[in-house]
Amino acid sequence: MHVPLREMLKEERGLTPIAFTRLLQWLDDGVESHGEKYLEMRRRLVSYFDRRNRLSADELADETFNRIGRTLERAGTITVTPPARYCYVVARFVLLEDFRRDQLHVRLDEPRGAGVALGRAARDVDADEEFTIEEHRLECLDYCLQQLKPEQRELVIEYYRDSKMQKIERRRDLARRLGITMNALGIRACRIRATLEACVEGCCRRG
Repeated sequence: MHVPLREMLKEERGLTPIAFTRLLQWLDDGVESHGEKYLEMRRRLVSYFDRRNRLSADELADETFNRIGRTLERAGTITVTPPARYCYVVARFVLLEDFRRDQLHVRLDEPRGAGVALGRAARDVDADEEFTIEEHRLECLDYCLQQLKPEQRELVIEYYRDSKMQKIERRRDLARRLGITMNALGIRACRIRATLEACVEGCCRRG
């Protein structure tokens, strides 16, 4: 039986009512779910932490939501989509911090098994690190897209979306709307893409 959302709000110690409301709306992604998306995403996060042998999986899931909620309260929006992708990005940072807390509290006289368990946990983090790098590149791409002029952003997104025949038809429509040839459209798109790639690489290095 689901806990009513109002009761959940009382238990969310780190979230204000505004942050919690924005979190629900953001997870719904434009489709009202009456809190079902929140419940489903929370179950997925708890499962994520459980699979990595975290004893406080529920608390870590709540901490993930707390951080996202505070970001939404402060910034008003998160442009990374879909919401689940961003949830897992934050969850990985929460997981890394939890592993580090464990390492700080390991006593020198603990049995050897504790060190083995931590070594296994560290390998799990290393495996996740590859995904974290890819997610960071996606965040950089989103940031760099926002730095383009609106017309440039629309052009490059329209030009590179879809595949095969859909892509060809979309590019023809785009060229007609802009009143230019397909070759001219391709040149524009390549120039914008080069700008984007340079921006993303710079963003990743800074990150």
